[in-house]
Amino acid sequence: MEMKVHEKRTYGFLLILTIFSTIVFQLWRTLFNNFGVDTIGLQSDSIGLVQAFREVPGFLALTAVYITLIIKEKWFGFFSAILLSIGVALTGYFPTKWGLVATTVLMSTGFHFYETVNQSLSMQYFSKLNFPSATANLRRYGALAAILTGIAITPLTKLLDFKTLYLIFGILGVLGTLFALKFLPDESKVPVQKKGLVFKKEYKIYYALTFLNGARRQIFTVFALFLLVQRHGMSATTISILFVLNNAINFFIYPQIAKIINRWGEKFTLKLEYLSLIIIFLMYALVDHPWAALALYILDNLSFGFSMATKSYFQKIADSADLAPTAGVSFTINHIAAVIIPYIGGILWLVDWRIPFYMAAFLSLLSLFLTRYIAIKEA
Repeated sequence: MEMKVHEKRTYGFLLILTIFSTIVFQLWRTLFNNFGVDTIGLQSDSIGLVQAFREVPGFLALTAVYITLIIKEKWFGFFSAILLSIGVALTGYFPTKWGLVATTVLMSTGFHFYETVNQSLSMQYFSKLNFPSATANLRRYGALAAILTGIAITPLTKLLDFKTLYLIFGILGVLGTLFALKFLPDESKVPVQKKGLVFKKEYKIYYALTFLNGARRQIFTVFALFLLVQRHGMSATTISILFVLNNAINFFIYPQIAKIINRWGEKFTLKLEYLSLIIIFLMYALVDHPWAALALYILDNLSFGFSMATKSYFQKIADSADLAPTAGVSFTINHIAAVIIPYIGGILWLVDWRIPFYMAAFLSLLSLFLTRYIAIKEA
């Protein structure tokens, strides 16, 4: 992967933000269900409610377009990463349902705005040839950061309470993010971006896939993990080890996914992803065994690595001036269903825990159907 100077600076900037945002978010993600269930005493409907609130900032990501009229995009991404860490640092100080909602929304606002900027800057600064590899490497080192975090969490949960862990990792995230200031991107090296929202019919397949990805992702994020904790009684230590294993696999597999995208194209890659997910989600519902659930969670996590092909597809079909304004739009589309699915899914879980997984399999089937309409004009 040969990069130009401006690509390298942007890569360094995003790499540092990715590493420290991942460390902080990984701690939050690992402890969330155990903190919610064991410390606060939440049930599935309350867990779903908190997760629904977590997605509200993602739904509002389109406002990033207007915020960047006031503050440069690179600074917006930087301060968003700081906000993520502050939200996590405060989590342990509010051990109630609505306290968890408040700190989760704060954390999530930083997370989603940072991810919006990350996607936008990646598509603007990296060439079409370098984009899959650069994105894969950012995810790869994010996975490595998550591995080290998982290794650290396992003994730390035996020594420190949740409140202290949230605070320590939140402070670490703020301090680490400051290093990104050495690699601020040079915006003079990329095309001027359009101001305001961009919504074009030429991008309708991308919008549809993004919507379905967001809905399906929530079922994986919320209910696959809840299945392990609530139904199979897995501890914070077990979940932490699972995350370490997942990220160890991701560290090695992400570069291979980038090669698949570059060699076989986005259409083939997405078909492979969606077909795999149909099978995986059906198996979640049909095989009620803890070891099977663990194996499916690993495969589920692995298959989502192929989702970088969706962004690569958009980069290839989009006008270069549409990349930044469309990033916010796509994040909002991604979270339209995500705002309501966790809460509705939590209620449906009380009826039958299999229902959310059948829903995810159906959404994957719809995505697979839409891939037939993917068309990329070669430059």
